[in-house]
Amino acid sequence: MALTHGTCTDRFAAVREALSASLDDKDVGASVAVYVDGEPVVDLWGGYVDADRTTPWERDTITHVWSTTKTMTALCVLMLADRGELDLDAPVATYWPEFAAAGKEDVRVRHVLSHTAGLPRFEAPMTLEDLYDWPTATSRLAAQAPAWEPGTEAGYHAVTQGYLLGEIVRRVTGRSLGTFLAEEVTGPLGADFHIGLAAEHDHRVAPIIAPPSSPPRGGPPPNPAIPDGTANTTAWRRAEIPAANGHGNARSVAAVQSLLASGGAARGVRLLSEKGCERVLEEQFDGTDSVLRVPMRYGMGYGLNGGQLPNPRTCFWGGWGGSIVLVDLDARMTVAYMMNQMIDEGLGDDRAFTILAAVYEGLSA
Repeated sequence: MALTHGTCTDRFAAVREALSASLDDKDVGASVAVYVDGEPVVDLWGGYVDADRTTPWERDTITHVWSTTKTMTALCVLMLADRGELDLDAPVATYWPEFAAAGKEDVRVRHVLSHTAGLPRFEAPMTLEDLYDWPTATSRLAAQAPAWEPGTEAGYHAVTQGYLLGEIVRRVTGRSLGTFLAEEVTGPLGADFHIGLAAEHDHRVAPIIAPPSSPPRGGPPPNPAIPDGTANTTAWRRAEIPAANGHGNARSVAAVQSLLASGGAARGVRLLSEKGCERVLEEQFDGTDSVLRVPMRYGMGYGLNGGQLPNPRTCFWGGWGGSIVLVDLDARMTVAYMMNQMIDEGLGDDRAFTILAAVYEGLSA
């Protein structure tokens, strides 16, 4: 069995075994964390940062987590709503007047959180450099017409959601999403998660390893195309792409998201009220996502339990290639799994599900 490092209570010993088995099978390097009542009960890591398996994954290794980043961005928006600085039911144009163009005056903040805003992709041609330039990306979305009547259907806003929510946060607070996250969330919690990675952290990054093979993707091609290896470039790391370019590890993701599971406070830091946490569970859509082409339930910024998870008041999201974070408000538990080896099998592969099964086995013990 592959060697793992870190701590794990006896109750969750099966999680260590699951991580070890995954490192012996499909994983190269990975970390797993479980928090209950805001406190860590599992903090494990193992494997390697490189595909050649020459450099060990260390305690402070971080990696690129793709769309797991969205949960951090959504949490920032929920915090502002909880403080009364932002109304989730207000039109986006209340905070960002230019956004009302092209028939978007009725797009609500909650529509953006739930992928129902009608802006699932950039319609104007975009380059990677355009993604790195905040004014360019946001102004193009402000000028764009919605693809459907906002709120009537959902289509996963894979990259655009972060610019939309990030610009709302910038208009409300005067700070970029990455700065707000660092100053108001990860700083107070001591969590090692970054949207817009500073050069001082590059030496700790486990580069993303592209999937061994990718199945044909349905629907229109991405705009812009994001080639293999893009996430490992300096330009991508330095940019703020709040839907897709966060860097962290399982410990940092679980440390932040444990706020939702524990009533808004964790380890002596309160960032949300209990009522503010409950808002994540307000269902905004239940049906087939027109981009993902699978049944989805969306709450405020997170996917909601569609019957496949043990407890009803559970929300989650994951990243392209396999990372995941799950927040179980009934069990007051948060689970995170972050890795560097991507596997492209649609909406997830069996690595995270095997770890989640081991966590719930421990929870029921």
